[in-house]
This record gives sequence, C-alpha cells and structure tokens, in this order.
Amino acid sequence: MDIRVQAAPFDFGAECGRFGQGDGRAGAVVTFLGLVRGADGMSRMEIEHYPGMTEKALAKIAEDARARWSLSDLLIIHRYGPLAPGDAIMMVATAARHRKAAFEAAEFLMDYLKSRAPFWKKEFGPDGAEWVQAKDDDEAALDRW
Repeated sequence: MDIRVQAAPFDFGAECGRFGQGDGRAGAVVTFLGLVRGADGMSRMEIEHYPGMTEKALAKIAEDARARWSLSDLLIIHRYGPLAPGDAIMMVATAARHRKAAFEAAEFLMDYLKSRAPFWKKEFGPDGAEWVQAKDDDEAALDRW
C-alpha cells in the first residue's frame, strides 16, 4: 500500500508500470487518473490540506478498502498546491484477484477522495476566487458504499 500527498507532479505511465509489477497474486489492476478541469474559465486551482491529518485519513480509508475487497495492493497519490487545467490532480490504483473487486475498490476510493478526504480546493476564474463546495451528487455516490 502506497499513499502519497505531494505538491510535485507525477508520471502516470511510470506509476502504472511500477504498480502493475506485483507479487503475482492479482488477476486485475484498475487505475484512475483525475485531471483538473478548466471549465467556466477557471485559470487555476489551489488545493490545501493539513499535513499529517490528511495522510492519516487516507490511510484509514485505504485500509478499509483493502480489507473490504481483499486487495493485494493499493496506491493513492493526491496533489496539493497550485494546479492548472489539465494537470494531474490524483491517481488511484487497485489490485485484486478479480476485476469486480478491483473496480469497486477503485470507485470507493475515488468517491471518498471526491467528497470526504480532507482537501480544500479554491478555483480562480474571471470573477475571482471561490472555494469549491461539496456537490449532492458526490455525497450520494458515497452513500452506496
């Protein structure tokens, strides 16, 4: 299990290559890359977090996912700091014996990261800066778990 909260960009292809080189127990690997959307004229986004608290919260949800779906491996990378449209903001990878478990665990982690992970996002656009609020759809997605 690998959880990273970092300001630096990451290489999605390289991360996928490293993650896929497991111990042979997994029959499925699922990866997801989240990008910063440039919708509505947004010029940049800034993400804040509390070091220590964020990693602890991500480790707990990762352990929950690992136990619930019997994952053989798991990776979460989430960036903070200033980001531009098109930048990679986060990555999730899961490995399990079967594809259903790998897909469900990845979706669970993504839903958590979108709605409950302790990150605060501010978008900058033509009308100034605005904190991103939780959306009802994101909360509803988490309810299914």
